[in-house]
Amino acid sequence: MLERFLKQTSFKDMDDFRKNYKVIVPEDFNFGYDIVDAWANEQPDKLAMIWTNDKGEERKFTFADMKKYSDQTASYFQSIGIGKGDRVMLILKRHYQFWFAITAIHKIGAIVIPATHLLTKHDLVYRNNSAGVKAIVCCGDPVIIEHVKESLPESPTVEKLVSVGPEVPEGFLDFNKGIAEAAPFTPPARPHNSDISLIYFTSGTAGEPKMVAHDFTYPLGHITTAAYWQNLTPNDIHLTVADTGWGKAVWGKLYGQWIVGACVFVYDHEKFTPHALLEMMIKYKVTTFCAPPTIYRFLIKEDLHNFDLSNLRHITTAGEALNKSVFNTMKEITGLNIYEGFGQTETTLSLATFPWMNPKPGSMGVPNPDYDIDIVDTDGKSVPVGEHGEIVIRLDKHRPLGLFSEYYRDPDLYKKVVTDNCTIYHTGDVAYRDADGYYWFIGRIDDVFKSSGYRISPFEVESACMTHPAVVECAVTGVPDPVRGIAIKATIVLARGYEPSDQLVKDIQTHVKKETAPYKYPRVIEFVTELPKTISGKIRRVELRGKN
Repeated sequence: MLERFLKQTSFKDMDDFRKNYKVIVPEDFNFGYDIVDAWANEQPDKLAMIWTNDKGEERKFTFADMKKYSDQTASYFQSIGIGKGDRVMLILKRHYQFWFAITAIHKIGAIVIPATHLLTKHDLVYRNNSAGVKAIVCCGDPVIIEHVKESLPESPTVEKLVSVGPEVPEGFLDFNKGIAEAAPFTPPARPHNSDISLIYFTSGTAGEPKMVAHDFTYPLGHITTAAYWQNLTPNDIHLTVADTGWGKAVWGKLYGQWIVGACVFVYDHEKFTPHALLEMMIKYKVTTFCAPPTIYRFLIKEDLHNFDLSNLRHITTAGEALNKSVFNTMKEITGLNIYEGFGQTETTLSLATFPWMNPKPGSMGVPNPDYDIDIVDTDGKSVPVGEHGEIVIRLDKHRPLGLFSEYYRDPDLYKKVVTDNCTIYHTGDVAYRDADGYYWFIGRIDDVFKSSGYRISPFEVESACMTHPAVVECAVTGVPDPVRGIAIKATIVLARGYEPSDQLVKDIQTHVKKETAPYKYPRVIEFVTELPKTISGKIRRVELRGKN
């Protein structure tokens, strides 16, 4: 399959990869037809997904199954009035119906909006009205159903409600019954490559969530993600830890994986339990794995020496910088390096440590060959090695596949980040580049501040604080100080068994001085029971700054 989309599919080293990686984009590409159906036609019995849950249920789907069920779903959606350009919200956790629905929505040219089950009435009203959502397809869980119902009086565009069960309450259509009784699917005219296929609402750490829109070529941007970062082959069983409401799901549980022809493993659970996840990985012989560093820390605490992970051959991480101790422990136990990656909702994998490279724990790696990435100062000039600046993507010579096409219904916001006659995309992330070309994350532009003339990265200070056993969560901000101008403040949630005290403040400060440059230690520490966060769990430092 890869041969259809790449001029060269194998590379001997990073230099070869940089020079010769080139994606061939077909006219009117459609993931549903050109990937799912193509596999079904060529290798109908090839396993596409293994799904299991915490209740002991199991389903295995071949690509022929996925074609069948996505066709039935597409026909059913058409029968209830969903067509090209209509916005359909999916709140489906890790239920296998998500894969039927998103593939079907692509086939009929509608626009999919994946969403988390954590949305409240307020969140749903905002999303429904901002995007003009026409239909909501959701789990039949009581809490989800309640929030959806509560949102309806203030969501005039919503016309159809569909439940995949277990409950199908009054006012909701039955998804499973609907697809089982659907007429044969008649494909409509294909959407064009430039049409919108997918909208994600960003986390909104500094305001209301933005609507990040991607076109129909977006899945092709994830060839790099799956084939050359996660290092997948058609023989792999791949697990990415992510709920389908987050962008990481299509990064690791759908697009690139099925383009390569790998089998996606899905563990559908209500509560994350490291021991249970490890048992599932062993039982189903997972060969490649991707998870944020937090998940690796949880797994290590289970004493991995007691688990046979010999089937694992490649592991990756993204979402935050990797602690060196986690890297070393996984290497010691499994013999595998963890390969880091970085991207945004607006992009695909833009920086990564690829298999031909020696990982540097904590580094984002080097640019994806499809991206022209630079680090610039406030005047837009490239900064030298070791100097902090903003990560930008240059678009004057080439627009990378998978870069977002617009902020839906907000062209003014788009113009703020895509500037210089649409030749530069400003990521808003601060980093530096070392002498070997590896990139190192510092923080968001809005979060970085100066104290006593030093540029302070909240991320670096938080990482140092988090290595103290008393600290379970931490957010670093700047507070006014008569001597330093701005002083470093750490707002900390304590681990169980620790109580706030002056002595604990001193212990944490001393610890941070040993973990990083002494000038970065927090001169002010406040203990709290919880930190303000977005729905996706990102800390809202802007809210903490407002309280200082």
